[in-house]
Amino acid sequence: MRTLRLAVVLGAALILTGCAMLVPMGTVYTDVKLPLAATGNGAVSPKTGEASCVSILGVVATGDCSIEAAKKNGGIAKVNSVDWKVNNILGIYGTYKVVVSGE
Repeated sequence: MRTLRLAVVLGAALILTGCAMLVPMGTVYTDVKLPLAATGNGAVSPKTGEASCVSILGVVATGDCSIEAAKKNGGIAKVNSVDWKVNNILGIYGTYKVVVSGE
């Protein structure tokens, strides 16, 4: 009976997570770069700044991945584009970076 309950809970968890996600995630490994915004004219931006966060076991997450933090780290006043880099291994360890480019 205990095994059946565990199987039902795990099955429900898998079903309730759904297929559509904000970020394309691989079951075992994810390493993607996604655009968040672009306001520039397509010219190469002279400066870039990064801000990052870390997630461990999907239980603990720390860091400041805000656009403001990335702007500050790169000395940027005018933002031309914002990208997001995601790297996750088995949901155990994940890093998330916001990369801002501008002037």
